[in-house]
Amino acid sequence: MKHIGQLTAVIHREDDMYVSLCPELDVASQGESVEEALRNLGEAVELFFETADASEVESRFHAEVYVTRLDVDVA
Repeated sequence: MKHIGQLTAVIHREDDMYVSLCPELDVASQGESVEEALRNLGEAVELFFETADASEVESRFHAEVYVTRLDVDVA
């Protein structure tokens, strides 16, 4: 198995589930815990790389992803 390297995982709670997203590839999954959501996302990303052709990987891959906080004022 080829090691791809590190990708980003963003996880948030949605009702009684945790939704996980890899923004570099726009691949998502979910789980009943943070750990399960992360594990399921890893499996989804691996499956994406196993099944997608090179042109799809290239078109979906975002090399620069920034996760930060945003301050917003609401009237």
